[in-house]
Amino acid sequence: MSPAPPTPGCFGGFFRRRHSKTSSVATHQHAPRTTEKVEPCIPTHSHANPCCGEWTLPPVTDALPAYTPIRSAFNEKAIDTAREEILAKAPALQEVSLFMFDHPELGYKEYKAHDKITSFLEDEGFEVEKHFLLPTAFKATYTHGRGGKTFGLNSELDALPEIGHACGHPLIAVAGLAALLGLRAAMKKHDIDGTVVLLGTPAEEGGAGKVELLKLGGYKGMDACMMAHPGHGQAGSGGVTPSLAIQTVNVEFFGKTAHAAGAPWDGINALDAANLVYSAISAMRQQLKTTDRVHGIITNGGQAPNIIPEHTQMRYFVRATTVPALEELKKKIIPCFEAAAKATGCEVKIWTEVMTNDLRNCKPLAEEYAATMMSQFNIPVPTLFHDWSAGGGSTDFGNVTYALPSCHPHFGIPFTPGRANHTPEFTDKARQPAAHAEAWKAAVGMASVGIRVLADESFAKEARKWWEGDMEGEFV
Repeated sequence: MSPAPPTPGCFGGFFRRRHSKTSSVATHQHAPRTTEKVEPCIPTHSHANPCCGEWTLPPVTDALPAYTPIRSAFNEKAIDTAREEILAKAPALQEVSLFMFDHPELGYKEYKAHDKITSFLEDEGFEVEKHFLLPTAFKATYTHGRGGKTFGLNSELDALPEIGHACGHPLIAVAGLAALLGLRAAMKKHDIDGTVVLLGTPAEEGGAGKVELLKLGGYKGMDACMMAHPGHGQAGSGGVTPSLAIQTVNVEFFGKTAHAAGAPWDGINALDAANLVYSAISAMRQQLKTTDRVHGIITNGGQAPNIIPEHTQMRYFVRATTVPALEELKKKIIPCFEAAAKATGCEVKIWTEVMTNDLRNCKPLAEEYAATMMSQFNIPVPTLFHDWSAGGGSTDFGNVTYALPSCHPHFGIPFTPGRANHTPEFTDKARQPAAHAEAWKAAVGMASVGIRVLADESFAKEARKWWEGDMEGEFV
């Protein structure tokens, strides 16, 4: 199976028919209608933590989560069972995580992580499908009873070039594993019918692995889905926030070589075109919305100073709050490429890669997670559904949120001030025991949502109804 062209990760018609468990997952191509009306946000004191954002104040209690209407004693006992199982398995899970930190692998090359985690799952007695649809993806399944809903979890696997697991993906991986173990224990002890599925998802950092799995039917049959992501912050902090849609735009300029000293007038300088693009987009940023993000590099600037470059190449990440907003932003960016080519006499080639949608968390799932984090750990989790002021990251899980009711909370881990996600210092902080302790809490929160989805038919319907409304733009 050939992976999709690279697309950046974290940290960027509607399907109205209710799905049966055997139906295909719908992938929506556009943002909800009214999201096109969202105005740019001015950065606020928000302390919810997206993958690549910044907290401007430490967590406080001015945005306590809304509790869902029914928190039954049954649910609480099942959550306690899940928590006990997660803590019992924590040492073994941490060993899996540290193995991943010690063996970082880039997207679609996570063979060691795949083998380590699938071996762990087989030892735990799960039904495991190795190399599930993609070479380094996997699927683990547990079913209790007959019938019931299906709840999905995700474990990310890939690292970043040179700085390793600087976005904490081993914590994501073992949080998913822990939630799976906790949910299985609760289903057994409390006789909860249904199925829980854990997907090992490759290539979030640049390969849109979840987008590929969606296309191939990897999320088929799920009624709801979750994952949890570490971010920089105090222990006992976090949030549920949106993230930006993102698309990579590539450009190549083709000129003509000449001796840079002997006969520069005979050349057509492709590097001049690249410099004009960089300057034009830098100047344009003053007129962009505060939620827009455009950032790029020159990946090929020529071969030698004494040769007029005949070929240069650039790579830009373009981000906006929604898919329609991203399309509008590209209409401003692409003319910069075309104008630079015209100004320098170069030929130009422009192409885009797979789009990663904005992240749209399902409110009932988010509030159930927040309620558990408060009741179990006294952690307030702000739930901000259309507030992009907390940061500008992106994730391929955004496409999952367009396909079925989903939720992507963040949890804070201790970090070096000024050295957050995607820095070498964060790699070191994410492997510490204190970071793993926060991952186990997030796993309990996810397991609690799974318990509610599987055990409470009305809650599952509420989540589906809210998601369908969000896809139609009812809640903007």
